[in-house]
Amino acid sequence: MSTTTSTQGPDFISFQVRDLRASADFYEHTVGLTRLPAPNPQAVVFADGPVAFAVRNPFPGVDLDVLGHLGAGIGVWFHCQDAHALHRKLTDAGVTIVQEPFDGPFGVTFSFLDPDGYTVTMHDKA
Repeated sequence: MSTTTSTQGPDFISFQVRDLRASADFYEHTVGLTRLPAPNPQAVVFADGPVAFAVRNPFPGVDLDVLGHLGAGIGVWFHCQDAHALHRKLTDAGVTIVQEPFDGPFGVTFSFLDPDGYTVTMHDKA
């Protein structure tokens, strides 16, 4: 007898970070995500859409400094209301932009590096 399971897409994404407070402040104040009041000393959780996102302390035994480019090969995309405005805000804050804004199938799209070097892509088409 065969059992079938149904799996849906991601419902929670987290980045392991070097400095939890600095990363949480970056995503809340610079990127503009909404912080949730989650009582977890190991993570700060954000939710503005159907998938929650968090920055968290590294798992036991993980040394982020020996891993090289964090998140290489993984694409994490966020939706924003106005990609051009967010791009200006990030540029003014000195954030490294790795792909300048362009018009594509997901609206205006650009990518930046977060404080730990993860590449994050923003787009503004709903």
